[in-house]
Amino acid sequence: MCVVAHPDDECYGFGGALALAADRGIETYVVCMTDGQAATNRGVAVSGAELGAMRRAEFAASCKVLGVTAHELLDYQDGQLEHVHTVAATEELVERMRRFKPDVVMTFGSDGGLNTHADHMMVSFWATTAFHWAGQPKRFPELGPPHEAERLFYLTTDFFLPDRRPPQPVPWTVKLDIRSVGERKFEAFRQHHSQAPLMERTKAVFGRFGAEEFYALMAAKDAQPARQMMDLFEGM
Repeated sequence: MCVVAHPDDECYGFGGALALAADRGIETYVVCMTDGQAATNRGVAVSGAELGAMRRAEFAASCKVLGVTAHELLDYQDGQLEHVHTVAATEELVERMRRFKPDVVMTFGSDGGLNTHADHMMVSFWATTAFHWAGQPKRFPELGPPHEAERLFYLTTDFFLPDRRPPQPVPWTVKLDIRSVGERKFEAFRQHHSQAPLMERTKAVFGRFGAEEFYALMAAKDAQPARQMMDLFEGM
């Protein structure tokens, strides 16, 4: 289960991991909290509602390219997630974790990712809390039996964008080789036609650094020593 803030997060951030999982027959579920109406790049949209509808379709097309099993786009307001009631947003994710029953949960790090986006920071907080609360019987008992996922990973990085304030990333514990699915990841990004200027701006950077994705293991069901891994599902 992958929890993101905006359409295109699923591919530019997590696309390699999602495509690799699909190739192994692992079910994947992407939950996106907003439809991206506050984006700087707006394609041919003349209103927020039109941009939102466009980006919803782009998100669905991207997930199809990546082989995502199920995807869902919620109705929170893009660019305003810091004003959302934390418990309410977390409750929505707890319900979905108990329904989908993921073994692995992925989301942004608390630094907000390469662009230090506040929405990414909030999604990280909600997904982390939901990861823990989904397994606790006293939290939202009306949402069904508890479910404890095996692992929680944050997306992290070994490089920074040259035109952005550097984030403060979590040290990575997983270096994921995504060369076998690299073209599929970029094809998924190309489905986001409204964001074409962003793709053009970042093409050189991701062309140089795009052979790997980096993740940090932040929580696990079983106590274990810190270690480097090459696979999110190693030992499972």
